[in-house]
Amino acid sequence: MDQRQSLADCFEENRRDLLGLSYRMLGSREEAEDAVQETWLRLDRADTAAVRNLPGWLRTVTSRVCLDMLRSRHGGREECWSGDLAPTTVAPDDGNPEHEALEAESVGLALLVVLNTLSPAERVAFILHDMFGVPFDEIGGILDRSEATAKKLASRARHKVRAPRERHRVEMDEYREVVAAFQVAARTGDTGIIAAHLAPDVVRRADAAALPPGRPLKAHGATAVAGEISRFGGAARHAEPALIDGQVGLLVAPGGWLRLAICFSIENGLVREYELVADPARLMRLCIRLLPER
Repeated sequence: MDQRQSLADCFEENRRDLLGLSYRMLGSREEAEDAVQETWLRLDRADTAAVRNLPGWLRTVTSRVCLDMLRSRHGGREECWSGDLAPTTVAPDDGNPEHEALEAESVGLALLVVLNTLSPAERVAFILHDMFGVPFDEIGGILDRSEATAKKLASRARHKVRAPRERHRVEMDEYREVVAAFQVAARTGDTGIIAAHLAPDVVRRADAAALPPGRPLKAHGATAVAGEISRFGGAARHAEPALIDGQVGLLVAPGGWLRLAICFSIENGLVREYELVADPARLMRLCIRLLPER
């Protein structure tokens, strides 16, 4: 077997893992595939005779490719990035084995949304260490930073991603249950079932970007709001729970790119008020974190 064929075989053996890594880094399966293809091109051009750990080399190269792609999204600025909230097209499931591998490696839309609020260096450090167990000295080399800096980047990212464990535990659990019940009810499309989870004087608010033209920005009463949800409740049906400004809410984030946040006010186990937020400027001001484990 010649050297090039041996490299190709090793690359194919590691392709799935590289795709999973790239997808976590980039949040887009198309970009993940581009990153892995670039890794193959670099492998094909490289002198790997002295490389003792080729899978590790591939992971390092893929990480650097993803880091460059993340930096290019916002002109190379790292420290004040708030995430690109622009809509993206979600490719349909076409049965492609590589696409299926990426879906299998998915870490959840809520996490992808949170990752999109991190700087490129924070994101790379967090994913490599917390998800793949890569040591900090290796991460520092990938980022061209010291080991101590890599640790700080991962710690800062971890703080942004994870919810405080001690805050409002009882209230948070109540919100989680009510929001989950609301979402289940919305999926039924049955106004009676939906209304049972709403306070009689419930209010639905929305910004103009969240609604089609002609729909009112405010709706009152369980009957009217339940009827609206039954007709236009696709957002709630396809959303994923997350912490939004410290309270449990729902996110609509195709491909991990935040398009809509649903923020709730809950009282006595019922939805008293909820708001649809889709204006990009408002979305960028929201503090979004993962729900803590029960």
